[in-house]
Amino acid sequence: MTEVRERLRKSLSRWASSADQEAKELQEDTVKAGCCPIAEAGDRSRVEVRGSVRTVTLRPRGGVPALEAELYDGSGLLTLVFLGRRRIAGIEPGRQMKVVGRVGGPEGQRVMFNPRYELR
Repeated sequence: MTEVRERLRKSLSRWASSADQEAKELQEDTVKAGCCPIAEAGDRSRVEVRGSVRTVTLRPRGGVPALEAELYDGSGLLTLVFLGRRRIAGIEPGRQMKVVGRVGGPEGQRVMFNPRYELR
């Protein structure tokens, strides 16, 4: 039983270190591109952020289709909401993108509605 736990611990350790490495690389790319880290984006401020798309979901809002994408830059998460869209070609998990828009949302959540975007 202890061998199984040790193997599991090693596997989890490798996974955690690769996730940390990915976060560090994304943060470095953000700084090199001259973009604002998501964690530092002020409420209601217009910012340019860059990161990797983690998830893409379709969540209707008030009867209107809305495509939501979760953007991660190593410092935090930002939910991108494209109102009136069911799908956008190229926006898929793993894709790098840069977005420009105004950040808002309830406490602890970062949301940007209908941002300008550039696929990388």
